Amino acid sequence: MKQLILDIQPAPAPSLENFVPGRNTELVAALRALPENPQGKRSLYVWGESGSGKTHLLLAAAALYARQGQFTHYVRSDADWEFLATCDAVALDDVQKLNETGQVALFNLFNQFRDAGKPLIIAGPRAPLELAVRDDLRTRLGWSLVYQAQALTDAEKTEALRRHAAERGFRLPDEVTDYLLRHMRRDLPTLMAMLDALDEWSLTAKKPVTVALLRQLLHTPI
Repeated sequence: MKQLILDIQPAPAPSLENFVPGRNTELVAALRALPENPQGKRSLYVWGESGSGKTHLLLAAAALYARQGQFTHYVRSDADWEFLATCDAVALDDVQKLNETGQVALFNLFNQFRDAGKPLIIAGPRAPLELAVRDDLRTRLGWSLVYQAQALTDAEKTEALRRHAAERGFRLPDEVTDYLLRHMRRDLPTLMAMLDALDEWSLTAKKPVTVALLRQLLHTPI
């Protein structure tokens, strides 16, 4: 894909408001309610396949806490553990990639946060019992609220793309959606970015959105 396509309009920052929930309405509601948990700031573990939206949800959760004035940090598996211990909330992605030292550090951080009533929001590819991590860490992850992130179906992606097109003021033909799902990366952020680029291209060329226009965009040199 030409870099020009993705440079036309930056994607908005991940939030719970711009996450398309599909079958994840309960998970989104749990993340939204987490800061108000009356039993302290309980932690949450979300698991699911690649492309199911885990990273979006962790970034959105971190942004939610930050908007409430809390010192919050999103981090992947390679972490500065001393720094994280100073945070009010932490969103940690790719827990399965932690080495032995990192797993011990996360175990200790989990205990510190639990005692202090501070939340950890953690993501991985499998349910806690199926993770290849230390037994004690696996147990701690199982103490969290545990949710599976369900990837959007093609029908849900199609509906999300149609809504996005309608918000931008144009009709999205079915054949264009089918082409995008067959020939592009299938994660929703990429599809949305492609749709934004196609809309801009349509306005510039003064032509309606069609498969022919999409092909022209994809093969236009920078």
